[in-house]
Amino acid sequence: MTAKPFQISVSDDVLADLRLRLARTRFTQPSDAAFWAAGTDPRYLRELVAYWADGFDWPAAERALNAYPHYVAEVAGRQVHFVHLRGTVADGEPAPLPLVMTHGWPSSFAEMLAAARLLADPAGTGGRAGAFDVVIPSLPGFLYSDLPRRPFTRRGVAGLWHELMTQVLGYRRFGAFGGDIGGGVTQWLGALYPREVAGVHITSAVVTADFASDPPTAAEQAYLRARDEYDVRDQGYSEIMCTRPDTLAAALADSPAGLVAWIIDKYRDWSDCGGDLETRWDKDTLLTVATLYWATGTIGSSFRQYYDYSLNEPVPRISVPAAVTLSNEPAYAGYPRSLAERVFADLRHWSTPQRGGHFMAHEEPEQVAAELRSFFGPLRSAG
Repeated sequence: MTAKPFQISVSDDVLADLRLRLARTRFTQPSDAAFWAAGTDPRYLRELVAYWADGFDWPAAERALNAYPHYVAEVAGRQVHFVHLRGTVADGEPAPLPLVMTHGWPSSFAEMLAAARLLADPAGTGGRAGAFDVVIPSLPGFLYSDLPRRPFTRRGVAGLWHELMTQVLGYRRFGAFGGDIGGGVTQWLGALYPREVAGVHITSAVVTADFASDPPTAAEQAYLRARDEYDVRDQGYSEIMCTRPDTLAAALADSPAGLVAWIIDKYRDWSDCGGDLETRWDKDTLLTVATLYWATGTIGSSFRQYYDYSLNEPVPRISVPAAVTLSNEPAYAGYPRSLAERVFADLRHWSTPQRGGHFMAHEEPEQVAAELRSFFGPLRSAG
């Protein structure tokens, strides 16, 4: 198996059609006078769409993305896209530790780039020694990666990543990092491949499915109740993607304004922005993500992991060294360490920095790089 170099290239015809659709957008009136109270605020959306149509410089964004080394490879008969940054080390330093970083939804490989650059070239970016070979795949059905032939499960993706890392790229041993969907994939990598996986590091909370033999403590029960209450207010988006993904996809694949509204609703809700989206996300970053989804036509296929969600198995207890740097987002408020200890038999690193939300690697790249160096440092030569 071989990886082939790849470049992102959006044609002028696609961009011209995009601008035409944006210029013809029909906007709604707010359902609530309070800013963002009923979802993506139509007033902010109008401003963002105007900038997307006449102001956003996609060619510049494309050049910036292509400054990173992109590849595609056939894995289990399907195309997988990934960025591969080789670590830079000085004479006498240990070889880079391979690390696979997995994003979530509605995200992309771009979320991981800033942290990956810090990890691959610590000296060149003002950091400490201890470089990584960083691999950032696009999840199946996202952007330039094909959907799997079988249902989308986190266990299935872990199998793809294992094949990518060991057979395509030839790594004998590697670490894994991720949040959200990527956190689930990362856990399964640790559960299935303890000989090859040096350790797993996640930013999302985990909850065991089995409390039969050891009922939840009072603190754990309080968190579980609070999480259920939060889900009542937040889960509308996931209910429709789980049950009617094609209906929603038909609208979003035809309307770039609808597409970006759907995406930024979650970027605002889940990031550590205090309700002010642009404290974390400038318009160029938001529109880079939206343009990638639009140009590839993959918003619908990105829903597959929701439609297939019920097919995910509970993750077994994980024995490899583990780390949690807990995301600062509403769904994880009050999450107790003891819940993570039910899943991870060897939880060596626990951190609640109170900075960086669902998209932590983008929001706080220096923090993520430092946490990964701290956790994986002692594991570089182990095993």
